Amino acid sequence: MLGVTITEFIQEKELINMTPEIDTDGIFVKHPDVNRPALQLTGFFEHFDSERIQILGHVEYEYLGQMEELSRKNIFNKLLSYKVPCIVYARGHKPDEDVLELCNYYEVPCLVSEQTTSDFMAEVIRWLKVKLAPAITIHGVLVDVFGEGVLIMGESGIGKSEAALELIKRGHRLVSDDVVEIRKVSDATLIGTAPDITRHFIELRGIGIIDVKALFGVESVKDTQQIDMVIKLEDWDNERMYDRLGLEENYTEFLGNKIVCYTLPIRPGRNLAVICEAASVNHRQKKMGYNAAQELYNRVQANINKNENPIDRLK
Repeated sequence: MLGVTITEFIQEKELINMTPEIDTDGIFVKHPDVNRPALQLTGFFEHFDSERIQILGHVEYEYLGQMEELSRKNIFNKLLSYKVPCIVYARGHKPDEDVLELCNYYEVPCLVSEQTTSDFMAEVIRWLKVKLAPAITIHGVLVDVFGEGVLIMGESGIGKSEAALELIKRGHRLVSDDVVEIRKVSDATLIGTAPDITRHFIELRGIGIIDVKALFGVESVKDTQQIDMVIKLEDWDNERMYDRLGLEENYTEFLGNKIVCYTLPIRPGRNLAVICEAASVNHRQKKMGYNAAQELYNRVQANINKNENPIDRLK
């Protein structure tokens, strides 16, 4: 991925482009942070992050207004020579004509935002971190079940889409079927989305492609969802011992982030949708501090201690 184009940045943040002559489709932002070039305006360019979007707030604007015209030109000439992605004036401040001439000369877009500097910076950083986050594509189905992002995985044809369809009929929301794009937006958060081509579609073997949004309404779909747990479907194996208590959590890893993972064996008669609902509610309950398996274990231990012979305790 090359990054985010300045054209997309302008459209997303509804910015005013003061240099329309510059082709913004070929300029990319590759760094998720921004920079306020306060020190650079004084002439200090050591450790200058030239790959970041440069934002001029009210303080920088007032400082530039007190500078002599020649000094202002010289400092902007040096700043723009680093080929920064763009310069954004916050609070609706407008750049001087000499600044626009230099921006056009170096082909650095000059933009204006009506937002306050702090709010604009926070929104841009949040947006860029999502857009530029490390990403992978996996085979699976992502569904929002009671607010928990459930990623259903398994071999092709095992019943992932059918389970998702039943969950949708029970009032839950589809995020993506068959292909899930996962982005790591932080060390603790993975966000799943659907590719534009397959968004809102489900493939059912024997029937074909169905449009979930058209059939079940807009309340049955969702564009993005944090991935909270993974359910792996596999054929039932009589020789394998499956976990029946759940005292220990199993995890799977995506992009360095660990996600709780449950393995569900498939056999005729098992209602996958109900199991997924129960797993989601149970996972939320664990996050709130209650573990049913641990509670059962504590009751068993308490019962053993209660029925233990007092003389045996003294030994």
